[in-house]
Amino acid sequence: MKNDYKDRRQKSFSQLRMVYNISMGILILAMAVVMLFSDKLGIDAIDQFVSPIDPVLRYLFGGLCLLYGFFRLYRGFKKEY
Repeated sequence: MKNDYKDRRQKSFSQLRMVYNISMGILILAMAVVMLFSDKLGIDAIDQFVSPIDPVLRYLFGGLCLLYGFFRLYRGFKKEY
């Protein structure tokens, strides 16, 4: 009985962590898209709310967000045994 409770609790925690990693991966990838393609998409909100960001720094941050977002998605979809 106690073992069954521990297994259910562990499975529930694992599912919660999976959903968290996937949702954070999607949010970080969305940030990468905004940073990398804001000039092509016509999004000027970045320059309106903060001082204009140097394009090199914006692309560097977008690239890092892209890599980390894919890592979070991989970690979310990876099966843990």
